[in-house]
Amino acid sequence: MMAMTKPARDCASHGCDRCEVRGNAICADLACEDRAALSRIGRRVHLQAGQTVMWEGDSSTLVANVIEGTLKLSTSTGDGREQIVGVVYASDFIGRPFGARTPHSVTALTDARLCLYPRAAFDNFAREHSRLEHRLLQRTLNDLDRTRAWMLLLGRKNAREKVATFLLDMARRLPADGNGVIDLPLSRQQIADVLGLTIETVSRQMTDLKRRGVIALEGRRGVCVRDARRLENMAEGS
Repeated sequence: MMAMTKPARDCASHGCDRCEVRGNAICADLACEDRAALSRIGRRVHLQAGQTVMWEGDSSTLVANVIEGTLKLSTSTGDGREQIVGVVYASDFIGRPFGARTPHSVTALTDARLCLYPRAAFDNFAREHSRLEHRLLQRTLNDLDRTRAWMLLLGRKNAREKVATFLLDMARRLPADGNGVIDLPLSRQQIADVLGLTIETVSRQMTDLKRRGVIALEGRRGVCVRDARRLENMAEGS
């Protein structure tokens, strides 16, 4: 069961003005009273790591802002295997507005918090608020750009370039601790699946980056980027 709190009557009481992702979320351009109206059709939910909030192929009944945590987007191959097709972070938007079916499953990789909305009510709200529709269009175009970049990564980059690109993306999107260490939400096997590599290749590339002093490895999933410029050069094949 997903825990939730009751929606409040205004921005301040609901916490919208104190929301960690307010400046980057889908509702960022809305006036306070409009954010309050949007909050009244939704609810806050808490997910535990491993919990699925949307299922591939189901009717598109929910959309959500990610407030905290990391989630994976996945689809099933013909033989039943899972393929991770994307990762979303705090301030990202998930679900398919104005769509009939959910194209992929959405599962929490870490504990997460969402603002969850019934899709039909969200669609009606978006039609009446052009700023929100504009933000949705921006998100769609950004997702298209990321998809094209990912096609380049999978189709043209070698193993070192793929791993370097992946680590840069993680470092840019995930919070680091006081020592600059980020906790990767994906296992080595999941990283391999995302990048189209074997787990042995991923481990070998990570070890080589550590040996070169580009990154440091902390525990099972901790990574600290020691030389960001060098990692960027590696991601571009330099």
